Amino acid sequence: MGLLTGLLTLPLAPVKGVAWIARCVEETAERELYDPAVVQAQLAALHRDLDAGLIDEQTYDEYEDELLDRLEEGARRREQTIC
Repeated sequence: MGLLTGLLTLPLAPVKGVAWIARCVEETAERELYDPAVVQAQLAALHRDLDAGLIDEQTYDEYEDELLDRLEEGARRREQTIC
């Protein structure tokens, strides 16, 4: 980047910085959302809640489906990023 270009785009630096931070936060949140260890821990906790009688079978099935979908989506995303 030339000196003139750097000086002309300097006022945009805060906007670029905020956009970069937003992308980093989004990527981190998605990694955590689709992390197999996190999802498996949530499945185990869900099963414990069912065994303890804290939730009924229907609620268990609904949340289990959501968690299993997240596991599948995470696997799909990991396959796409591996070259």
